[in-house]
Amino acid sequence: MPSQRQLRVGELLRAALSEILTRRDVRDPILQTTIITVSEVRASPDLRNANVFIVPLGDVDQKAVIEALNRVKKYLKGEIAKSVNLKFMPELTFRADTTFDYAQSVDAMLASPRVARDLAPSEPTRPHEPDITPTEDEDRD
Repeated sequence: MPSQRQLRVGELLRAALSEILTRRDVRDPILQTTIITVSEVRASPDLRNANVFIVPLGDVDQKAVIEALNRVKKYLKGEIAKSVNLKFMPELTFRADTTFDYAQSVDAMLASPRVARDLAPSEPTRPHEPDITPTEDEDRD
């Protein structure tokens, strides 16, 4: 479980990085034409490393965007240092955020007919009615 300090630093880094990518100051053709959402930044316990989870919007190759971000990592780190006051600027590692894909797969699974059948409310059952068939002795009467 991350500490409050890790969460706070992660949020500061996420906000600063989002602002930098929104300004489109980066001199990379892929990053200038792609809208990138920084969904989360997870800082390590010693705050020396940070995993940056990104989602490029539109029909863009995630791998190419991550490679472009890694090429300009030094510039991004310097720009973040201007807006975030930390003793050490963490080393950034860019990763594709797969939580949205996972959420879509869970939604698709819940919408499947097989699962929907199990989730549908069942018909109310009637109380058990006793079997009133006459016995052989009663038929003779």
